[in-house]
Amino acid sequence: MHGVGFPGGGELPSAAVEFVAEQLRVSAADLGFYEWSGRSIERHRAEIREALGFRECSVADADKLTDWLVANVTQAQRRADQVRADLLQRCREEGIEPPSPGRIERIVRSALHQGEQLSFTRIAARLPTEVCARLDALVTAVPNAPGETVDEREVLAWVKTDPGRLSLNTMLDEIAKLEAIRSLQLPEGLLGDVAGKVVAAWRARAAVQAPSHLRELGPEARWSVLAALLVLRQQEITDNLVELLVSTVHTIGARADRRVTEEMVSTFKRVRNKQHMLHRVAEAALDRPDETVRSVVFPVAGGEQTLRDVVAEFKASSPQFRKNVQVKLRGSYSNHYRRGLLKLVQTLQFRSNNTMHAPIIDGIELVRRYADSSTQTYRRGEQVPIRGVVGGDWLELLYRGEVTTSRIQRSVYELCLFTALREQLRCKEIWVEGADKWRNPEADLPADFETRRVEHYRSLSKPLDPAEFIEPLRAQIRDELLCLQ
Repeated sequence: MHGVGFPGGGELPSAAVEFVAEQLRVSAADLGFYEWSGRSIERHRAEIREALGFRECSVADADKLTDWLVANVTQAQRRADQVRADLLQRCREEGIEPPSPGRIERIVRSALHQGEQLSFTRIAARLPTEVCARLDALVTAVPNAPGETVDEREVLAWVKTDPGRLSLNTMLDEIAKLEAIRSLQLPEGLLGDVAGKVVAAWRARAAVQAPSHLRELGPEARWSVLAALLVLRQQEITDNLVELLVSTVHTIGARADRRVTEEMVSTFKRVRNKQHMLHRVAEAALDRPDETVRSVVFPVAGGEQTLRDVVAEFKASSPQFRKNVQVKLRGSYSNHYRRGLLKLVQTLQFRSNNTMHAPIIDGIELVRRYADSSTQTYRRGEQVPIRGVVGGDWLELLYRGEVTTSRIQRSVYELCLFTALREQLRCKEIWVEGADKWRNPEADLPADFETRRVEHYRSLSKPLDPAEFIEPLRAQIRDELLCLQ
């Protein structure tokens, strides 16, 4: 079979043949008399190689190309077509005539296999013996899931499942999955130098294969693909838990607001001409101050129900509405969601790169310390971060009695803390260890960002001075707001 560097007679485009024939001032039909096998064509190809600086691919060249692919390509790229393209590019750079298609496929397959085996060996060397035993147990035994008392569940299949609808049980189940993966004690940074595409391919293999198929793999391959599955699932479950936290806190507030609104609407009736009616009530009260309200005020106001409607309308448009929402919100949190959220903050590790949000991080540590306590308030003398966590009307609910003498109520503080945490998570001011979507935002920066800051900002077409970046945005917002007036 001819090399892919030299096309056969039937592979030449007619337009190209006619163009060359015209340059040589010969008939394009003469190509039909050319012998595509034999000593002449071999001599012609040798002359072409010499003129262009190429050589045939020898056995030694094929071995070197395979080694180069293993060292530079196949440990980061698992797609055969891309590896083939890199191989052909390497041949051009080295002045090697591309081998035959069959030989290329053999080189690619060998490089992919060797590259993967090299990665497997490197990963296996990082795994302690006891961790390898735990990984093997996932495909040879059926251990109990953490906290499971009713029936046995196969851990490997269990951690593959996605969370259901938002609920307290969903949160607790996801926490149990995360703890099950953590109990395997995979080394931190185990797959840190493995390309994301490779890890994803390993994870996909472990996700679809049954335990019996995984048992048939070599030990190093089995440990590596299982580690890829567990590491990525740990990230996904962590992300799911953060999503559940954000959604749960929002749900608590939305339900409390809806319940109070429904109660207000059920008793609310707008009263017309309130000012005129209240004026008449005031006059009647002043004229006959010693008589009863029923005999003087009610007749002038139009009856007792009219005054009740005025009171209800006032409550619906006053701070009382917000206070009612807060009371409902606190009750919903304390009665249902508290257990799951406390368990969640005990499981996840929250961090911030901004010292402004240190009170929230400190508040999380405080809540974690008291999570298993049955007390309703924090003990006297406890340093409870308030600024940046609790504000507005919540301060009135936070204390029992006088602020200077009473203790802080735990349930109110926890609810305020989770609300503040939700807002800062959403704007990435607070991040979560082990997460992917909610990871440290600084991890998204190039490794040389600080040393090449000017160059990176120039590539992004952004100014180094934050004021220059912010001011145009402010001007745009001002212009849009003026358009709304």
